[in-house]
Amino acid sequence: QVQLVESGGGLVQAGGSLRLSCAASGRTFSRYAMGWFRQAPGKERDFVAGISWSGRSIHYADSVKGRFTISRDNAKNTVYLQMNSLKPDDTAVYYCAAAFIGGSSSDGTTYDYWGQGTQVTVSS
Repeated sequence: QVQLVESGGGLVQAGGSLRLSCAASGRTFSRYAMGWFRQAPGKERDFVAGISWSGRSIHYADSVKGRFTISRDNAKNTVYLQMNSLKPDDTAVYYCAAAFIGGSSSDGTTYDYWGQGTQVTVSS
């Protein structure tokens, strides 16, 4: 069992930055691939970024490439999402998720555990 708690969301102006954190409980965090997803009002939940358990495999949605960076610290049971050059279109609830797989995945159905989400609002 893995429990995930996101933090770091908030209100920021366009062009600004935020750093999201996702703290995981459980001793086996380092065995899980982690992902960030987001859901804007009235839209489906979309993949943002994913990272393998080792950190060697990382990929991003095209919409955030070059602006967002996912990373993890297995010693701290935490995964991060550094978001730079934020745009109003980035406004959404951001969720982290854990998947017991070898690589990384953009498929939400792959993930076994989800956090409650943190709101990110980017004003124009």
